[in-house]
Amino acid sequence: MSVEPITAKATSDFIRTAVREDLASGRFAYVRTRFPPEPNGYLHIGHAKAMAVDFEIAREFGGACNLRFDDTNPTKEEQEYVDAIIEDVRWLGYQWDRLCFASDYFEQLYEYAVKLIKKGKAYVCDLSPDEIREYRGTLTQPGRESPWRNRSVEENLDLFARMRAGEFPEGSRTLRAKIDMASGNLNMRDPVLYRIIHARHYRTGNRWCIYPTYDFAHGQSDSIEGITHSLCSLEYEDHRPLYDWFLRELEIFAPRQIEFARLNLSYTVLSKRKLLQLVKEGYVRGWDDPRMPTLRGLRRRGYTPSAIRDFCARIGVAKADSVVDIAMLEHSLRDELNKTALRVMAVLRPLRVVIENYPAEQTEMLEAINNPEDPSAGTRQVPFGRVLYIEQDDFMENPPPKFYRLAPGREVRLRYGYFIKCEGVVKDAAGNVVELRCTYDPATRGGNAPDGRKVKATIHWVSAAHALPIEARLYDHLFTRPDPDNINAEEGENFLSYLNPKSLEVVQGFAEPSVAGSPVGKHYQFERLGYFVVDPDSTPERPVFNRAVGLKDSWAKVAGQG
Repeated sequence: MSVEPITAKATSDFIRTAVREDLASGRFAYVRTRFPPEPNGYLHIGHAKAMAVDFEIAREFGGACNLRFDDTNPTKEEQEYVDAIIEDVRWLGYQWDRLCFASDYFEQLYEYAVKLIKKGKAYVCDLSPDEIREYRGTLTQPGRESPWRNRSVEENLDLFARMRAGEFPEGSRTLRAKIDMASGNLNMRDPVLYRIIHARHYRTGNRWCIYPTYDFAHGQSDSIEGITHSLCSLEYEDHRPLYDWFLRELEIFAPRQIEFARLNLSYTVLSKRKLLQLVKEGYVRGWDDPRMPTLRGLRRRGYTPSAIRDFCARIGVAKADSVVDIAMLEHSLRDELNKTALRVMAVLRPLRVVIENYPAEQTEMLEAINNPEDPSAGTRQVPFGRVLYIEQDDFMENPPPKFYRLAPGREVRLRYGYFIKCEGVVKDAAGNVVELRCTYDPATRGGNAPDGRKVKATIHWVSAAHALPIEARLYDHLFTRPDPDNINAEEGENFLSYLNPKSLEVVQGFAEPSVAGSPVGKHYQFERLGYFVVDPDSTPERPVFNRAVGLKDSWAKVAGQG
């Protein structure tokens, strides 16, 4: 990982304060962190926050960050997820120092377990998983000791070796730490270190039939890699005493575990189980559906790595769980695309306009600005002709007060073009307006009238003769309420009860010809409509655009920035 030295203006929070204290006291002479996903699913926006913490703290302190796959459960992990995670980490702009796998340490972890047995700190237990849960007790009642807790060291070593050799059926025995069944912390009540699982591991094959639990593998993997600061989400705070107990009893290098609040985002679920359910039951079209909070879904939606990193920097790290408004994520993307996206005109719900006094065979080219925020982006030529398309919403036959766009007898300005006036309408058999008959003022080219008369609205348009047919996919929140996990199970609700039936609208429209041949991932601002990105489903004949984010910035207003 390329790193830069920390500057005097570095971010300050409780994690960075702890790191500075550890360096100043000599507890550690360097900084090494790790990002440790389990390869049992695709990364989501919550993982992006964890990545930002792990990689950025290492960078700020001139250290390094490992990418480690905590792959200790063979029934859920696959190479597909490893490959996807590697791709997503790189896409987000992070580069690890070492690529590691907990499965690389299986032999060492086994030896650590043997060491605990020899110290009288671990034993083979014959209780079933259900019995172990029953014996553990509750928050208000102490646990009960296993009948096999006081087996001799020799018997435990023999049974553990035979567990490894595959002599026993799955679930029949476990290796447990011998700590304190009366501890107020349930994690310290003789936790399981190894369980028997007769399943093929995606990396080690059938070499093993016993696998370490996450609690046992986590801290020891950190120690093996020389991790100084093991940065975890808040739910591992109660696991920290166990993390430290293992390291102390094994007498090995001891990293420092520090917990921070995980990301919770409004109108979103981030549980892997729930995301998997959305995919498997067909509520979305896959892990990269633009409504999904996965990094591949966000990428297809039109989010950029820099916008996601900016969002993570804005929310920072905290010690208490909270819900972040998704409008803040949208603000980070909008803020970036406002500066970088080229402006074009597109009409998503077309209404035909015929300019009756414009020469029928004439086409002229009007100069349009590519990005008013970036003068170096230059200008482009947009074709203009007798027949145009405008948005249906930009016309009303009987307009209410304060509707300033096109109406019978009213004049508006065409973006980059002329003043036009609606002289009449054409309707279909059902009475719907299907065409407007207009006139234009040739003296108003460029958008100003020489006699000084004013119009109250400027609308966008596309020349019908040159229009490129497009498909636009208009995405909204996947859920109708900001807290879809807040359910009333007694009423039969679950998070699926709040799926938004209008989370996707597909429309067929037209765009100016300059967008033809745009590569997948190219961003545009469709003027007055929002920011869009070219979708992989595009064809040369019909590009497909996803609306990444609208123009309206509700978060900036709340934050006093707009």
